[in-house]
Amino acid sequence: MYNLVRELMFKLSPETAHELALDLIGAGGRLKLNSLINARLPHLPVRVMGLDFPHPVGLAAGLDKDGVAINGLAQLGFGFVEVGTVTPRPQPGNPKPRIFRLTEAEALINRMGFNNQGVDALLARVRSAHFGGILGINIGKNFDTPVEEAEQDYRLGLEKVYPYASYVTINVSSPNTPGLRALQFGDALKALLDSLYTHREYLADQQGRRVPLAIKIAPDMTDEEIAWVGEAVLNAGMDAIIATNTTLSRKGVLGLAHADEAGGLSGAPVREQSTHTVRVLAETLKGQLPIIAVGGITEGRHAAEKIQAGASLVQLYTGFIYKGPTLIRESLDAIAALKKAAV
Repeated sequence: MYNLVRELMFKLSPETAHELALDLIGAGGRLKLNSLINARLPHLPVRVMGLDFPHPVGLAAGLDKDGVAINGLAQLGFGFVEVGTVTPRPQPGNPKPRIFRLTEAEALINRMGFNNQGVDALLARVRSAHFGGILGINIGKNFDTPVEEAEQDYRLGLEKVYPYASYVTINVSSPNTPGLRALQFGDALKALLDSLYTHREYLADQQGRRVPLAIKIAPDMTDEEIAWVGEAVLNAGMDAIIATNTTLSRKGVLGLAHADEAGGLSGAPVREQSTHTVRVLAETLKGQLPIIAVGGITEGRHAAEKIQAGASLVQLYTGFIYKGPTLIRESLDAIAALKKAAV
């Protein structure tokens, strides 16, 4: 059934299809129909960041930036849902077209540029959703905020979403906001993380609830850089690291239509690079900090591969677009088989 839906959707422009899909998923959630799609999923609970997840397969940020289909997405069977990236003020993002399908490679290139309706609009939808599951909210800086002032945007975003998020993701790795990735390294990263840790502790004391913080990183780093970032995130008192965002590399898609478009590449071609990043992080962190793996999961075995590499949770995005909700069940089945074999 999903193959037919996808065939029809892929006749539309990628962004139009994206918006229509969210509308349909949201409507299915309101009608309580989506829960019929993945009924009776394997029971595979896991505790990560002090939170109890019903299972380790979640939705990555980027699909539902404005929180328009939270309940509908959860009903499809995701163990947790991450919305955003959201910025303090609304912004339109980059000019269209800004999403491109590379169907032969099961990949996408996007240069959306944190298009979103702003944090207040997102939180209004979160409140109306009355969602009882685990909700991650991914925050970033506004396009026109200078990188040297980015800390203010992140602190404001954290303060706004704090009462509503199960965990908060700090996005310093999108390739589509100029200068953003510079925040992943050196003194800039340490200063940002120290500031966010201090502000989180203040909010925790004020509100009587400690919300975990996760940092999302890029795959375009050397092993030495990955290890340095992992240690910096650990030493800063963060609660998890998400690996990885999209890549600037075009390995695996050279010569395909749209491969020369600017933006971040996601989907099957980024899988090995992302999994390698997880593996290097796991070797560096030695179990002291959980890893959430995302990037290139288009089959269930790819999810198990990420867990085997050292991840505690996985997230789907581009693979979900290409394969549909059955990828959630396939991923869970593969992870369950991996864990059973390890006993």
